[in-house]
Amino acid sequence: MKHLDEYRDPALILRQVEAIRAACTRRWTLMEVCGGQTHAILRHGLDELLEGCVELIHGPGCPVCVTPAETLDQAVLLTRRPEVTLCTFGDMLRVPGALGDLNAARAAGGDVRVIYSPLDAVALACEHPECEVVLLAVGFETTAPAAAIAVLQAEALGLGNLSLLVSHSLVPPAMEALLADPDNRIQGFLAAGHVCTVEGATAYQAIAERFRIPIVVTGFEPVDLLAGIHACVEQQERGEARVENRYDRAARDDGNAAAREAVTRVFEPVEREWRGMGRLPASGLGLRPEYARFDAVARFEIAAPAATGDGPCIAGEVLRGLRRPTDCPAFGRECTPDTPLGAPMVSSEGACAAYLHYREG
Repeated sequence: MKHLDEYRDPALILRQVEAIRAACTRRWTLMEVCGGQTHAILRHGLDELLEGCVELIHGPGCPVCVTPAETLDQAVLLTRRPEVTLCTFGDMLRVPGALGDLNAARAAGGDVRVIYSPLDAVALACEHPECEVVLLAVGFETTAPAAAIAVLQAEALGLGNLSLLVSHSLVPPAMEALLADPDNRIQGFLAAGHVCTVEGATAYQAIAERFRIPIVVTGFEPVDLLAGIHACVEQQERGEARVENRYDRAARDDGNAAAREAVTRVFEPVEREWRGMGRLPASGLGLRPEYARFDAVARFEIAAPAATGDGPCIAGEVLRGLRRPTDCPAFGRECTPDTPLGAPMVSSEGACAAYLHYREG
């Protein structure tokens, strides 16, 4: 259990909490960007241990949650084509759109396959040349390299029956949009360690300098998170604003050059719709023109109905860190994992799911 138990040591956790409390001369507000970090914070009660000196608010770091309803509706429309096999991660099955969710589409006869890697879609296309295999490619910088490699493999194999419905998102533009919002209360960021294993910690340097805000890269266990919080608080107390890597056992300042090269070869930055945040410039990835033949939207000429809003769901405000899931009047009542009104209730990284599981359960 090395590299697990040692990062959950109760005695070390309490010592870190005391060190953070001793460092604080005032109350600081930090945002963790990653949904996996949100779940770890609530699971281990770190927000409660730091109550009064550090407020932790939750950001748009759940890739399933920020995927726009339009993309989900396009995926549902694709499942209605008898020649299409849609491949997706399991988290996407129950995220509601205007046309329902992919679980219902599968129940209605659509061929929807849960995969564990984009390369599974390549293998499926090889095994079933009679099918049109569509990969629903979602996620942040962490999953984009595998999608890029899937395209490169399909090209090398000469596959003509694989295409992608692309909804990859990039974290730094979302952080900039949050900081530019006049309603934001963010005084420091905890950056996701796994994103930085790909992009590198220096990807956030321009944001730290422009907005004069500390950004600390951290992991996902309580000891990791508390080390990141401590570093962020110390910067704030000293009036510093820089990027600091507290997850250097996995993330390097320069990231993974091979992964970035694959992404840059296949994709280019594009404007992307973020659920709850609107359209953000250069915040997503789209296929480069030389790989346009892999674009499922163009291949099948699919158009989804216009978004109609989230109704009583306040997921947009939750994703921007303006409100907590428990502020929603539908939380745990009309909106549950069995009857979700928004993606944060059903995603394994969603803040609403975390609150329901660890605070209301």
